[in-house]
Amino acid sequence: QVQLVESGGGLVQAGDSLRLSCVASGRTFSRHTMGWFRQAPGKEREFVAAISWSVDITYYADSVKGRFTISRDNAKSTVYLQMNSLKPEDTAVYYCAVRVGSIVTIANIYDYWGQGTQVTVSS
Repeated sequence: QVQLVESGGGLVQAGDSLRLSCVASGRTFSRHTMGWFRQAPGKEREFVAAISWSVDITYYADSVKGRFTISRDNAKSTVYLQMNSLKPEDTAVYYCAVRVGSIVTIANIYDYWGQGTQVTVSS
């Protein structure tokens, strides 16, 4: 069992920044990917960013590239999502997820999920 707990969401104004955190506990894997997804009401869950746990390989959705940065702290079993220049269209519940394998952008391929943290960006 792998437990993922997200935190750091909140209500901000357009142009502001937030940093989301995701702490993993339980079983660890030598080869895995941690990713961030988001889902707004009435929309499908969409890929945001992902990072390999063992090396500095990252991948971003075009909609957030240049504004968001994913990073990790292996010692703390934590992955972060730094979100800058937030826009109202970034409003969503943000989920972190783990896949035992390499980076992919399809949500249903990931193996473990957190409960999500709400990000709301006002104009």
